[in-house]
Amino acid sequence: MAVLKGKFFIAGTDTGVGKTWVSCRLLEKAAQSGLQCYGLKPVAAGCEETIDGWRNEDAVALMQSASVKLDYDLVNPIALKAAMAPHIAAKKENRTLRLPRLPGYINGALLTHKADLVLIEGAGGWRVPLNDFEMLSGIAVHMELPVILVVGMRLGCINHALLTADAICADGCHLAGWVANDLGEPMEELEENIATLEKLMPAPRIIL
Repeated sequence: MAVLKGKFFIAGTDTGVGKTWVSCRLLEKAAQSGLQCYGLKPVAAGCEETIDGWRNEDAVALMQSASVKLDYDLVNPIALKAAMAPHIAAKKENRTLRLPRLPGYINGALLTHKADLVLIEGAGGWRVPLNDFEMLSGIAVHMELPVILVVGMRLGCINHALLTADAICADGCHLAGWVANDLGEPMEELEENIATLEKLMPAPRIIL
């Protein structure tokens, strides 16, 4: 796998498809090559209370795989307790999520910590609401970030991958590549499904 450089938004075809696992592998590869790198998780729903405060396991995993060590609040500025859609989790805490605030949080990290590779991980799939009229994927749109799509390899993934790719492109974002993530679940004709995606996806496959 070629070592990535630049800033990318990590999206998924759904929740639980391995966005964080893929992000960590990309960061580790960059770090092993001597690059400065880190990952951000601007909005995380599903946190546990620790002696240091509320922590999300995905954000912590990104921190552990990075070569540039950031404070938790920079990595995950919005930590929601309940493991559910972010706009619903925020409502349970009497909080309101607004898209314009998120690039500000991200730029706070980018301006103070230079790196060769920065991965900005979304939550769930591409069409995850922040509120009644804004989507979390608006980060990628607003910041003009190229997108890496993580495809969880399971029954139905071809449809999910192609629809998500269409949505990414329709929103004006550049799909830089996609990852076929084996979820460890039995899947008939896994390689054939991957081969089909390689033919139909409008971007190159990134092999980890």
